[in-house]
Amino acid sequence: MTLQQMEYIVAVYRLRHFAKAAEYCGVTQPTLSAMIQKLESELDVKLFERSSQQVTPTPIGKLVVEQAWKVLSRARKIKEIVAEEKHSLEGTFNLGILPTIAPYLLPRFFSQFTNEHPELDIRVTEMKTNDMMKAIGRGELDAAILVNAEGLEGLELHPLFFEQFIAYVSRQSPLFHEKCIKSTELGNQFLWLLDEGHCFRDQLVKFCNLKTACESKNTYALGSIETFMRMVEGGQGITFIPELALEQLSDKQRELTKPFALPIPTREIVLATSKAFIRHSLLQLLISTIRACVPPRMLKLNNTEQRI
Repeated sequence: MTLQQMEYIVAVYRLRHFAKAAEYCGVTQPTLSAMIQKLESELDVKLFERSSQQVTPTPIGKLVVEQAWKVLSRARKIKEIVAEEKHSLEGTFNLGILPTIAPYLLPRFFSQFTNEHPELDIRVTEMKTNDMMKAIGRGELDAAILVNAEGLEGLELHPLFFEQFIAYVSRQSPLFHEKCIKSTELGNQFLWLLDEGHCFRDQLVKFCNLKTACESKNTYALGSIETFMRMVEGGQGITFIPELALEQLSDKQRELTKPFALPIPTREIVLATSKAFIRHSLLQLLISTIRACVPPRMLKLNNTEQRI
């Protein structure tokens, strides 16, 4: 039994697909399949049920994968200790990020960061908060860019920046000609909101007391911010966008943006790691790079903003 075989079975377990697991591990599918079959023969158990539609772990396979995770995590910790002692950036760094942050933050720094540090293999995955917390706990993620909210007490949080919520209002909306949007005015409006479980939605619903804001969910399930923006541009309703999205808008699109009335709802973006995280040199470099790529005004909460 080898660490490489453990890496392969963990990848198959995570991705539920042999071809995707092989691509993730940087090998051919026949190589990955042969190594897993060899492990199954050695252990004299079947680890995965294979079908044309999906790959699922057997009961014993799930137990084996759980132990493999622990072994891989401890083996990786040895490499991380050495890398930190040398102040090296070499190796793989798995970064999670919220879908409501990724398209607006990553283009600001990711390409330049990877070009300046080619020795670092940084892999980014968009995930929801609860999934990222679990992935950090299992050692699948080294760090996550998410929103500071309740329930993160078990993680080490490193502040990045503060970001306002902005209303995106269709020209047909009765609120379009308002200079700013009051939260009390939103209760009777048609709102395009993300599905439950997105902290972007949950924070807005709580701040604006939108207990009855469910029309858009009935109309369009599992939407995205970009999709809802197109709906608003087409002439219906209101949605909300993060502040960093403003710089990606055309002049015509900017006409649809409206700030909230004071206090302005604002979210704090943080970089989260486990409390046992070791590679602090790499972490500080990533933090300073991200903070340098956002407007200086967003680095602290001002007195017109309310963190939610």
